[in-house]
Amino acid sequence: MQTLKLFSLFHLNLAFSSIPEELRGKVIARCYWPLLKICRELGIPIGIEASGFTLETIAQLDPAWIIELRALLDEGKLEFIGCGYAQLIGPLAPARVNAENLRIGNEVYRAILGTQPDIALINEQAYSAGMVDHYLKAGYKAIIMEWDNAARSHPDWDPTWRYYPQYALGAGGERIPVIWNKSIAFQKVQRYAHGEMSMDAYLNYLNSHAAGTDGAFPVYGNDAECFDFRPGRFMTEAPLQDEGEWLRIAKLFRELSEHHNYHFIKPSDVLELMGSPHAGHVLSLQSAAQPIPVKKQDKYNPLRWAITGRDDHSINTACWRLNERLSGSEQASDLDWKELCYLWSSDFRTHITEDRWQAYTERLAAFEKNWPAQPAFPVEPAPFDAPQPACTREGRMLRIAGQRLKIRLNCARGLAIESFVDTATSALALLGTLEHGYYDDIQWGADFYSGHLIFEAPGKAKLTDLSAVEPRIVWDGALLKVSASIASAMGPITKTLIIDDRNGRIGLSTSFELPAPGLGSLRMGHVTLNPKAFAADSLFFRTHNGGSKAETFDVSKAEVNHGRAVSFLVSANQAIGITEGYIELGDANRAVRVEFDKSESALVGMITCQTVRDSYFFRLALSAKELDDTSKPVEGRRIQSTVWISAASCPTK
Repeated sequence: MQTLKLFSLFHLNLAFSSIPEELRGKVIARCYWPLLKICRELGIPIGIEASGFTLETIAQLDPAWIIELRALLDEGKLEFIGCGYAQLIGPLAPARVNAENLRIGNEVYRAILGTQPDIALINEQAYSAGMVDHYLKAGYKAIIMEWDNAARSHPDWDPTWRYYPQYALGAGGERIPVIWNKSIAFQKVQRYAHGEMSMDAYLNYLNSHAAGTDGAFPVYGNDAECFDFRPGRFMTEAPLQDEGEWLRIAKLFRELSEHHNYHFIKPSDVLELMGSPHAGHVLSLQSAAQPIPVKKQDKYNPLRWAITGRDDHSINTACWRLNERLSGSEQASDLDWKELCYLWSSDFRTHITEDRWQAYTERLAAFEKNWPAQPAFPVEPAPFDAPQPACTREGRMLRIAGQRLKIRLNCARGLAIESFVDTATSALALLGTLEHGYYDDIQWGADFYSGHLIFEAPGKAKLTDLSAVEPRIVWDGALLKVSASIASAMGPITKTLIIDDRNGRIGLSTSFELPAPGLGSLRMGHVTLNPKAFAADSLFFRTHNGGSKAETFDVSKAEVNHGRAVSFLVSANQAIGITEGYIELGDANRAVRVEFDKSESALVGMITCQTVRDSYFFRLALSAKELDDTSKPVEGRRIQSTVWISAASCPTK
């Protein structure tokens, strides 16, 4: 009879968003000590994962716990799994910060535990192909990632593969062994521990995975703080069980360990199954529809750490400024990088308490004060002797004709880009407006603009900058600037289109005050491709998601809609990090390149690519704000961004 190998890992996080600092000792006593007791008394190998920050904090508050952890490690009764110094979301952070986070984390692990872990748990199970190279360079031999969402985007995967280790393919062709976690599985254990599921019901669930396989299954792979402790962030939290939730878990583990169909192993032992014919497949875990797969259901997606929370946009923008300053200085120490990694922690971006939020923002401001921006030295403009572009008004349109660029702006629609032609690349407009009726499909019976913004708040009318304006036209050296002040229900919007004919690009500068309470979806910098300019059979987009190498996504056969709402509460389902500040989208022959400075505005990208009868719709939107369960009202915030759009004639795919 085949035996299913079982493994578990418990994620320890004393930076947990809604746990006040004064309760950390209680968490150690109620959550972390019982876990070590299970390891000691049951003799079942268990995986324990913690950030360097969490280990440092435990060592300060309860050094005896660290002593017992090390003893159990030495006895082989548990396995320690790493993640870096801070639990930051790699696909949303700069490559340099990701590398420093893993490096500093390893230094802390060696200092406290006397060893460096071989396996890493992907933080929040938020994965990107660009992160693979980071883990390999940091010395990790395998990663743990959730199966459910990765497999959902790849219906061609054999379901049997979930029980065996595979290889995750990196952005540059690197590969690293991957051990599968499973959201449904750990949620089942949570329900059992919370008294919402009986032992028999749980065993029936597990038995459904035991038939016909001798592979491995993750009994548990999530938080330790949700047992015998409640942070109180949700009204729907299960009440504490009188008999003790850790006692229920111990009872479950004892039952499984005595069952003849099951055998407990360490997480790393899963790698011994690599020789199975069901193992060792090289897989791309990401997809165009889900470029950053994350654990659990769609409401739990990358946007919760990017542009929701109390004010994720502002604090992420500040962190990007600090990254730029530290990266450009030879004076930045390990302590400086350690502090920046801490400030980028995911838990400051979700259900953080008011007191912790105030302490965090003060600490962030103090660190930024220590690293002020260096004064910019004036740069003499380069001589410009080419003819200036002709600028003429033709009814609603402002027509700009340079030696290279041919651009039309719609003055009746807030200077929306009607068409953008780069004659060095194509005689056709690469992007612009698709007018009402362009698609012979009533569901697509609307105007689809470029260069505009949309703010949507629950229960309120949509706000845009698509109002009639009288543009102001000025020359600034070689640049032609067309600007307007647009009256809107959210206040005045200052908008400037910067025509850089010499370099073949157009800049879109937007500035406005986001009105309180600021709850909603704010998408700007829209770029709508012209379907007649790009071949449908080779469409792609390419950008960076936390790695040093770009990731390319084929959308020629994909249906992608990152901005689709999950529910009335969650305004979008996916995003791309654009962590090197640019994204390209196009086909095998040409592309549109969109660039912006994340230290000015930490925007993230959303792609929509949909088939419409015999054509398609392909658009990029940049988001500064989305809505989800972590969102809190904020006072008015000034949003300032400049997005540059240009053409690339021969993109390398």
